[in-house]
Amino acid sequence: MATPHPAPHERPIPGAAARLAAQVSALLPVADTARTRLRPATLADFDVFAEIACDPVRSRGIGGVQDRESAFREYTAMVGCWLLRGHGLWAVMHEGACAGFVQIGFEPGDEEPELGWFFSEAYEGKGLAREAAEAAREIGFCLLGLPSMVSYVDSFNTRSNTLARRLGADRIPSPNPDLFIWRHRRPE
Repeated sequence: MATPHPAPHERPIPGAAARLAAQVSALLPVADTARTRLRPATLADFDVFAEIACDPVRSRGIGGVQDRESAFREYTAMVGCWLLRGHGLWAVMHEGACAGFVQIGFEPGDEEPELGWFFSEAYEGKGLAREAAEAAREIGFCLLGLPSMVSYVDSFNTRSNTLARRLGADRIPSPNPDLFIWRHRRPE
């Protein structure tokens, strides 16, 4: 759902700034799966992120419901992880539309890089998250040389816990009974 009049901070600045953003983005890894393309997230993808982050149900797995301004701050932190850590947020494209996101993040409280995924409701249950997470995991281990990755999943999130299991991750002890931690195995 596009915002009719996005706030000034949501609009790209044309010219040299836009060219620089495109040049930096072009340096980041892109991955194609059978049905998706993972590409670095852009301002154009923020509406989909905001749709997820501002929804009381959909946002539960990413820290809880936010207003649009808070969602923008969270989004820029995820995107900015590329410059600070060399990994970050990808938009998952399916048939020309942004279906959701996959990330290798590292936020306060994390002990190691986190492989995460979140999709808009219209794209759930189609196997896209699995394709995207597998591609991001491969980039993390094989291209970026990360020593480990985990997924932090709320205990109530049946879909994401099932996906972590299908990805071959092992559940490891968590200090919080409401949070499951899944350790991803390096591809062989």
